[in-house]
Amino acid sequence: MRGIGAIVSALLLVSASAGEIPQQQRRSGYSFMAPDTKAMQDDDTSNPGMLWVLDGEALWNKPIGTANKACADCHGGAKASMKGVAARYPAFDKSLARPVDLEQRINLCRTAQQQAPALDYESHDLLALTAFIAHQSRGMPIAPASDPQLEPFLARGRALFMQRQGQLNLACANCHDDNWDKHLAGSAITQGQPTGYPMYRLEWQTLGSLSRRLRGCMTGIRAQAFSYGAPELVELELYLMSRAGGMPVETPAVRP
Repeated sequence: MRGIGAIVSALLLVSASAGEIPQQQRRSGYSFMAPDTKAMQDDDTSNPGMLWVLDGEALWNKPIGTANKACADCHGGAKASMKGVAARYPAFDKSLARPVDLEQRINLCRTAQQQAPALDYESHDLLALTAFIAHQSRGMPIAPASDPQLEPFLARGRALFMQRQGQLNLACANCHDDNWDKHLAGSAITQGQPTGYPMYRLEWQTLGSLSRRLRGCMTGIRAQAFSYGAPELVELELYLMSRAGGMPVETPAVRP
């Protein structure tokens, strides 16, 4: 506990942000991992997240809903049609007049095109479909959409990243911009780059979304976490993807 207290005290003493990380210094959380965890991610036969990818492929081809349609009926083979899609989400949705993340896009397609119920956040099927779609972009650079309609939402996401909150009075930037490559209770503080979601965390012993990780960070600083699907989480995700622009997609990543 003394280690945690020392780091928290140091963070609380930061009077001004050290600034955003220069592009050439941006690093995936992969670079902070131990060799055995890296090996687990690198080998698809050992990567637990691939189980969700395989289930997602089955769901992609399964007709559902009153429309009795599969994702493949509209989009064809995901290897071609979904290549690069995850690298540019969240994206602006004209009907909602706001950005949606990949999980929300999947549910919008389910309800509108397949006439099927939306999947619950963090449910196995939603994570599986998201992982399968995102996996088609593995190795491609994150390329946030250059849509002027996204600019106010991107600005709000950046402001939230910089905003101190919770009983510990910390902002995301205090850890992930100002103190990355230091340690908290023996664990490396990474840059918080969203390169591999949905990802398998050994701590969770399951696959989880970026929203789950963000909510966990908010709880960690003793702040009120936003609900799954909240606009604030999507705006924060939008900023994080912009911040990670050019970095390769790793889905499904593995982390401690």
